[in-house]
Amino acid sequence: MEINASEPIVPAASALVDDDAELTQLHPNYRSALRVQATLTSIPFIIGAFVLEGALQGESPLPFGVLIGVVVFLALVFIIRLPSRRYAARGYQISTDRLRVVRGILWRSDTVVPFGRVQHIDVDQGPIDRFFDIATLTLHTAGSHNASVYLPGLGHELATEMREEIRAHIKRESM
Repeated sequence: MEINASEPIVPAASALVDDDAELTQLHPNYRSALRVQATLTSIPFIIGAFVLEGALQGESPLPFGVLIGVVVFLALVFIIRLPSRRYAARGYQISTDRLRVVRGILWRSDTVVPFGRVQHIDVDQGPIDRFFDIATLTLHTAGSHNASVYLPGLGHELATEMREEIRAHIKRESM
């Protein structure tokens, strides 16, 4: 085989996962799903603030509505800002033989799963996920520490395609 010096040298497929490379963003509907989840989480706190304000009416040194206002303000921050931050802090990178999942705002986690370690793969959808047509891809690996790696916020069709691609890789490798 003759090597042409003018042609670029292409690295092996396993070298294509670059820790500094741009990550693939999750499906945009994932941000909306996070907002719905944050809203559902906030509702009991808002109701609790109303109940507490009603119970303390006349006995509290604060005027009526201050506690409710503070709780509603915090809930709005929790509903509007936090999902956007969580969405921006997540991403993934897939190559021919591994999946890299990055997540976390305060505590960053950067996990690389070689497909050869995968034992089985799940595509999960809850009711909110089904409404927004997104899914969570779960890779179960051998071992006990971090034996499952979750990649939420994928389009359902993409998650299914990724599952089949990983299954095909595992099947090729085991032959």
